[in-house]
Amino acid sequence: MNDDSTEDREPRRPTGLDALCLSFSTLGFIGRVGKAPGTAGSLAAVLLAPVLFLHLDLYGRLLALAALFVLGGLAASRAEAVLGRKDPSVVVIDEVLGQWLTFLPFFLLPTWQLIAGFVLFRVFDIAKPWPIRRSENWLPGGFGIMLDDVLAGIYAMAALALIRLAA
Repeated sequence: MNDDSTEDREPRRPTGLDALCLSFSTLGFIGRVGKAPGTAGSLAAVLLAPVLFLHLDLYGRLLALAALFVLGGLAASRAEAVLGRKDPSVVVIDEVLGQWLTFLPFFLLPTWQLIAGFVLFRVFDIAKPWPIRRSENWLPGGFGIMLDDVLAGIYAMAALALIRLAA
């Protein structure tokens, strides 16, 4: 879950690259929906996962996650500068990273496990148990935005692994 706290920064007039970064970091219109943009971003990630992520082998998945962390961090940093807010709630690319990280080691996921992974990630992302809440401050700008979702994704991945073992 993101925080829309203002840090006495003036929003800047967006350039073409700014518009591209805003579109990427908000997943187009998805980050601007209703009162739960993080949940909408996570749902979009789950729906896109079978097409863009789950068919990859382990190395492809790791490469995709690394690229998403770097590109998402850069885009989210730019979005913060353009919008003049720290961790704006419209930025949901971090939800994609965390949600896909939840599914990283699993290659045969029935629908109920995709749903369980979605719910687990949202629980950890919203509750932010230790050290998730603090992790946003470990890295600057958009990379801090991405990092807390990495940790929430790791927690959700571990919980999903336990559920799969018990099933």
